[in-house]
Amino acid sequence: MIDALTLDQLRTFVTVVDSGSFRSGAARLSRVQSAVSHAIANLEAELGLALFDRTGHRPVLTGEGKALLANARDILLRVDAMRARARGLGEGVELELSLVVDTLFPVAWVGEALRMMRQDYPSVAIRLAFEPLGGPLTALLAGRSTLAVITGENFRDPRVVLQGLSSIEIVAVAAAGHPLATRIDDQAIEVAELADHLQIVQMDPTTLSQGRDFGVLSPQTCRVGSQDTKHAMILAGLGWGRLPAWQVERDLREGRLVRLHTKDLGRHARAGTQAYLAHRLDEPLGPAARAFGRAIEDIAAA
Repeated sequence: MIDALTLDQLRTFVTVVDSGSFRSGAARLSRVQSAVSHAIANLEAELGLALFDRTGHRPVLTGEGKALLANARDILLRVDAMRARARGLGEGVELELSLVVDTLFPVAWVGEALRMMRQDYPSVAIRLAFEPLGGPLTALLAGRSTLAVITGENFRDPRVVLQGLSSIEIVAVAAAGHPLATRIDDQAIEVAELADHLQIVQMDPTTLSQGRDFGVLSPQTCRVGSQDTKHAMILAGLGWGRLPAWQVERDLREGRLVRLHTKDLGRHARAGTQAYLAHRLDEPLGPAARAFGRAIEDIAAA
């Protein structure tokens, strides 16, 4: 009967699929292969259908197995969320709050939210890092951080809960002396002209965006490892690029940078990207993490 299904059977099923074989699944679960095979056989007996085709060198999911895999994953995610919430209800204040923030997100907002959190939890140590693109999500999934601030829609995972914070404005800029900034006509810069000049691009320190580029319009690129380096190279006149408006506000006001007039990078050469506060579904948030979340939400809303 279906009522006799166990979470262990479902977790074994998902692990075997993710591992690619019964042997690899057994190694990941720290069990002998016969125990894993027995658990899968019992699951198939309870369901009354075959989840794997075992006629080949390696087990392959049947059509029924593929159909039920999503259900198994969903059940396990919900159970993990319940378990995490139960743990969190009984936990005290954290010893440390670890946080990884996307480099596009305003640094000052993070500092103010942490200051507000420490007013209530002064004993909590802070471990803070700023990473671009796939960095915050990877840190969460790897267990390197409790919280993350993620921007954009390109980095999602069903194991991660997102809470919308605010839109971050991104603008295309070049140094005041750059050829793109010293044009004498008022015509919008076409993409072909942008492609004639070096574009300063932020590299992803992870493999999550491998094979993809975001907002890269020029075949000539200088790829850098940090947002501050990108900012400095654009200021030096090496090339043009896109930076968050909060980072270049003073440079634009004082004339060191010029906003590029082009329709290919959003209306008025500006585009918005959404920022989210994120945490793992299966990891409970302690009082300090929740306090930081409330503070950063209030600051972003203001």
